[in-house]
Amino acid sequence: MEITFPGGVAVEARYDNFVIRSDQPESGGGENSAPSPFDLFLASLGNCAGFFALRFCQQRQIDTTGLKLTLENVRDPERHRLATVRIHIDLPENFPEKYRGAIIKATDQCSVKRAILDPPAFEVTAG
Repeated sequence: MEITFPGGVAVEARYDNFVIRSDQPESGGGENSAPSPFDLFLASLGNCAGFFALRFCQQRQIDTTGLKLTLENVRDPERHRLATVRIHIDLPENFPEKYRGAIIKATDQCSVKRAILDPPAFEVTAG
């Protein structure tokens, strides 16, 4: 992955054939042309959990019409940090009751979340 700086305070990550852009809100000196890096982090949690919920339904041939996840981040105002991430699954109208606990468990297997719970070591070098 290569990180470049296209102008202003925007940052781009190039990975395979993808370019993932971030920017800061105007109040932070940016142009608000893309999500902030932290917003992308939260979106990656939601997308990962959503993938697991979607695959759960697809593997059981459950209609996914109406399936939706809502992610709520709760901040600790004293420590100025993320305190809790709540993920709520809106189930399809005819979702089988017998799978309610199982889809929660499947969605909870998100690999992005697991990386946070068992964090990697970080090394920064310069050359």
